[in-house]
Amino acid sequence: MKKKYDIYGLGAALVDTEITLDDSDLTHMQVEKGVMTLVDEPRQKELIAALEHHLVASKRASGGSAANTIIAASYFGCQNFYSCKVAADENGHFYLNDMKAAGVTTPSHITPPPGTTGKCLVMITPDAERTMNTYLGISEHLSVEEIDFSVVPESQYVYIEGYLVTSVTGRAAAIKLREHAQQHGTQVALSLSDPAMVQFFRDGLLEMIGNQVDLIFCNRDEALGFVQTDDFELACRGLQQYAKRFAITCGADGAYVFDGEQLLQVAAPKVEPIDTNGAGDMFAGAFLFALTQGEAFARAAAFANQAAAKVVTQFGPRLKAEQHPALKSSFFGA
Repeated sequence: MKKKYDIYGLGAALVDTEITLDDSDLTHMQVEKGVMTLVDEPRQKELIAALEHHLVASKRASGGSAANTIIAASYFGCQNFYSCKVAADENGHFYLNDMKAAGVTTPSHITPPPGTTGKCLVMITPDAERTMNTYLGISEHLSVEEIDFSVVPESQYVYIEGYLVTSVTGRAAAIKLREHAQQHGTQVALSLSDPAMVQFFRDGLLEMIGNQVDLIFCNRDEALGFVQTDDFELACRGLQQYAKRFAITCGADGAYVFDGEQLLQVAAPKVEPIDTNGAGDMFAGAFLFALTQGEAFARAAAFANQAAAKVVTQFGPRLKAEQHPALKSSFFGA
């Protein structure tokens, strides 16, 4: 019997601002390239002030890794639910309205409290690499209070972003959601999110995973770091200890997916990337959408590769709403 929701997501609520710059700007500001770095609000304001004359490549957008995934899957046709924490400020209202516009349901028992909604400064260099500096704001205090546990049994999957490992209450919420899902037969998918999360918070990620989850999403660097090896083949074998199935994105080399029985390499379309921000999130959203439609892993990965390839050819972490139906019909037919 089909459940009411396809995916229940849990993640940080961040309002994104993208800025294009050069590697020299990152060096001057002492920003580590290619990873997500947590900063306090004064530091983020300092960075924004230093970059005020740079091109803002996209308008303000609701973001956060899991949110990007959930919104993408929703625009492809999934019925989704999302838990996060925003404040009763302008960005918080903007964020919730953006989720509603994408057809995503949020918990009705939550009234945003006073505070500051989280913000992420996404810096894009000419090689299309994305570097993020994030002020979590009120998202740092995401907790079990933001979860509607009654919805979990009504969902086919829960999807948890690995970034939650940096917050004590967020990590506890992720663990509780995973346990509740497993008790009620809901499949658990988790992303490793970022090489820095794997490097500095591996023990916390292991707590979030527990004995094993149903599905892990990661990129090549995250897989190697998590399994603690320099050998990709060993990383693929090692991941099977933590997940029944997994998908490893490898940029232009496509993806490696393990469907529980065999490891498959699925090629990606050749494109000229200008902004890799959101590629992994889009991959996960498209992949989960395909799985909820009954597609096999190889076909789900092929669709996810196409969606991720599309998103890296334009600025911003997501496709426009109207781009999703065309992409879906070009792959699956009308």
